[in-house]
Amino acid sequence: MAQLTDLHAHESWTRGGPGGTASYRHQGPGAAPPAPPRTGTASYRHQGPRGGPGGTSSTLYRDPGGAAPPRLQRPPLIAGSPPSPLQALRALCPHGLSRTRPLPVSVTKSSICATVAVFTGKANCPYYAKAEHLADCLQAALPNFRVHKITQHPDKWEQWLHDICETNGWEHRQSPIIWRELLDRGGKGQLLGGLNDFLEYAQQYYGITSMMLSKEMLEVAEENLQAHLEIVKEDEKIKSLIKPMQIWITSASTPICYQLIPLLANGEVFGMTTEISIHLLDTGQFKEVLCSIVMEAEDMAFPLLRSILEHTEIDEAFIEADVVIVLDDVLLNLEVQSLENYIREVSEICQVYAPLIEKNAKSEVRVISSGKTFANLKATLIMTYGPSIKPENIIAVATSWESAAKATLARKLNVSTAGVKDVIVWGNITGSNYIDLSHAKLYGYDGAIWGPANFQRPLLNPIYDREWIHSEFLSAQGSLRSRVGHSTGMLPAHAVATVLQYWYHGSPPGEIVSVGVLSEGQFCVPEGIIFSMPVSFQNGSWEVIKELEIDGTTQEVLGRLAHELIQEKLVALKEIKEIHPYGEG
Repeated sequence: MAQLTDLHAHESWTRGGPGGTASYRHQGPGAAPPAPPRTGTASYRHQGPRGGPGGTSSTLYRDPGGAAPPRLQRPPLIAGSPPSPLQALRALCPHGLSRTRPLPVSVTKSSICATVAVFTGKANCPYYAKAEHLADCLQAALPNFRVHKITQHPDKWEQWLHDICETNGWEHRQSPIIWRELLDRGGKGQLLGGLNDFLEYAQQYYGITSMMLSKEMLEVAEENLQAHLEIVKEDEKIKSLIKPMQIWITSASTPICYQLIPLLANGEVFGMTTEISIHLLDTGQFKEVLCSIVMEAEDMAFPLLRSILEHTEIDEAFIEADVVIVLDDVLLNLEVQSLENYIREVSEICQVYAPLIEKNAKSEVRVISSGKTFANLKATLIMTYGPSIKPENIIAVATSWESAAKATLARKLNVSTAGVKDVIVWGNITGSNYIDLSHAKLYGYDGAIWGPANFQRPLLNPIYDREWIHSEFLSAQGSLRSRVGHSTGMLPAHAVATVLQYWYHGSPPGEIVSVGVLSEGQFCVPEGIIFSMPVSFQNGSWEVIKELEIDGTTQEVLGRLAHELIQEKLVALKEIKEIHPYGEG
């Protein structure tokens, strides 16, 4: 009780005119002597308001000498003794607070129970600003008084207030709304009311009220609104990081998926601050395989992998998908059934996937087709059966063939594979394609001409044996096809990850990337099919490099490749029953 005795002091001050009376009364231990009276006529009255703007606050002052109204001298703290709660309160909040009456003797430090006061109001509400100011001062001075503040945007306040009152069975219609939680944040709440109710609560329990003026309230309310908008903006940025990208992978039991997951989760594809959730989709017979992949990925504890889930129910596929990676393949065995039957199987798969992607995925979903068979056809059919999916958001990956061709050339020229650039893969990626070296460049070649690290030369120049290109390299494409088709998944997984990284962050400036995209008549390729051609990625989109020159021989080859893709599409759509050879009819 010794530390609270200062709360029992009473004080008053009156002054008269020249030669008039001046008196000071301060009761209670440690009362200070009165300040010396000054000459002049002055009267001063300041009554702390119980409300907000429009509350009682008046000053009457007359002094020909221009003297300021008297300031009461507070008794100093005793050196070496701990400050009382009220003394600390005055030190923290010297302006805008007033002691209205003695603290009741029954309220001692031990009797002030742990209280959490929750303050909620419109961010631009002056009454909330006043309540907040008083609450902050009480929290700073009282060891067991805690404050939790929530501001709402003015446009959302009415609905929020309705919901919180309906949940707790309260009735309240104005800002702010204040309630107590006696145990801890989240405990059962007891409604206090609004500003006036809190002022009365503070006055009854602690003998303190607020003298914050209307002008100050309005200024603080405006500051609160600006701070609220900044916090909302910052929260939205944080939530964009917290809300992970949804990555769906079909036929997820394949080796490609197994190799792809670490590449997607290490942060290099989507960015080191972008969390992802991976969804593995396959049929029920592969459920155990999917569960094994999920557990192994979780054991790797990638910081950016928020979750990885397995799915075997097709109805729940592609929900909120940002990226869909289609890895479905058919096991080609032309001795068992015809190519046309395999094409129809692919068509049936895409007829299921495309409407689900339209229905469940996000509007800006990106679809990337890969695998060992019919990569172009799958992309074309998803575009056909899902017309609302943006055509520019559907591509097929040709990077596996491009990388394998670069490696073959690098071995021939005894250079690093990374030093071979701009090899173009035209046409049907997993079918008949053409590897074009006419625009390829070579870096780091140990020849007669030397240059800096960025020095380049046409790749065909150091290859003096052109017969090697027309014989061995073209025949090597057969083994290349077999090697890519029977890979363990590392090469195609790296290809998918590379293309996704380019798609989101841009490809190296000036480099050519081969990707299957929708033909719009570029290079005289018929429209309406997914055709592999040279592109570059920039600002989250791709663009065909139209300025490349191609010779007559290449143009003829492109015509043959386009014919094959058109025939596959017509069979898939059941417009023809079998594929017709090029030049027939």
